[in-house]
Amino acid sequence: MSKLFPTQEIGSIAKPRWRTKGLTQPLTVNDLAEAEEWAGRLGIENYHDRAKELLSTRDQKDRVRELLELSTIYGLRLFERTGLDNEGVGGEQQRVEMYEHVIRGVEGMKVLGHVQSFDYKYFNKAVAESKIHRRHPIYLQEFIDVKENAKGPIKIPITGPYTLVDWSFGGYYAGRRSGSSLKKQKLEGKREFLLDFVEQVIRPEIRDLVDAGAEWIQIDEPAITTHPEPADMELFVEAWNETVRGFNCKFSDHTCYPSEIGYKVLAQYAPKLDKCKHLALEFANRDSTSLGVDAKHREGYHDLDYFIENGYDGEFGLGVVHVHDFSGHVPPASGKAVGRNIFESPELVRDRLLYAAKIVDDPGKIWANPDCGLRTRTWDVTYAKLESTVKGAELAREALR
Repeated sequence: MSKLFPTQEIGSIAKPRWRTKGLTQPLTVNDLAEAEEWAGRLGIENYHDRAKELLSTRDQKDRVRELLELSTIYGLRLFERTGLDNEGVGGEQQRVEMYEHVIRGVEGMKVLGHVQSFDYKYFNKAVAESKIHRRHPIYLQEFIDVKENAKGPIKIPITGPYTLVDWSFGGYYAGRRSGSSLKKQKLEGKREFLLDFVEQVIRPEIRDLVDAGAEWIQIDEPAITTHPEPADMELFVEAWNETVRGFNCKFSDHTCYPSEIGYKVLAQYAPKLDKCKHLALEFANRDSTSLGVDAKHREGYHDLDYFIENGYDGEFGLGVVHVHDFSGHVPPASGKAVGRNIFESPELVRDRLLYAAKIVDDPGKIWANPDCGLRTRTWDVTYAKLESTVKGAELAREALR
């Protein structure tokens, strides 16, 4: 993109109650009160006609299809109203969550039960009971709906194969080796599981998306920095390179909330990732809330140096707003803390971008975004954070003019 500091979302936003209830139960007029309020705020066209259709539809399959498309439109309009330059897929409204949404489309995987991921969010962990393959397209219908309804550029986030394997029990793949050390058996089993996910699930998904017109695919790999050992990092690189092989579109990696040395290690391997033109990383979570564009004030962004030192020359999606629960002091010029939320000021976003521009030495390589998806925040909080991101990016552009 030609302008400095373009803005983007990262992935998920919260799902409204009418969307979640409507998947399993008929809706009432009262259920749609929130939808009606936000329809006015977001300029949702033909809301009342679509609401009548939802209320009158008795067939569950038809109601679910209408709900998923309508909630996607809401997400797209929310991103558009805040001024984002890329609106993604409208907040992943058609997905259960990043792991289970994929797993339920994979033959050979059995869902076992819930484990906690972060804050008060959980996911259903699964085990491979047999050799895996894709049951049906997983992201295609969502992309078709987004493509039809989006008014601006879009990016498709998908969950990466390393994270899908790391968050699963190997089962079938873990017990197929003998005659070597237990450590080597586990590594070989993980590699087989991983490459099967690449070939049998992820590459067919990307093929469907590219054939349907997708131009930018973000591969989410939050698990990789929790295992910064060389053997795992090499598996990650191998799987990534095999995933993107032969496809002609923009690929980016999103990896957030690393271990203490996670980004330092990831930086060593990032230049080995074929076709990875963009790294979306989390920084605001560990940064100070004071204004300033020097290292003293921007302590949360020091890890960015590692990527430059190791020769990564692509774009950076810079996390400039915090997406989880917050507690701490916020100087008046930097925003405010309300309950469990921090509302960053545009000036704080500006200073984070300007500091990063000095490290990267090329502001044209920096995008502004939240640290991660905003699914743990309300829509009001999400709107305010994204609006501040957009205004902060504009302040940063002005400062460099």
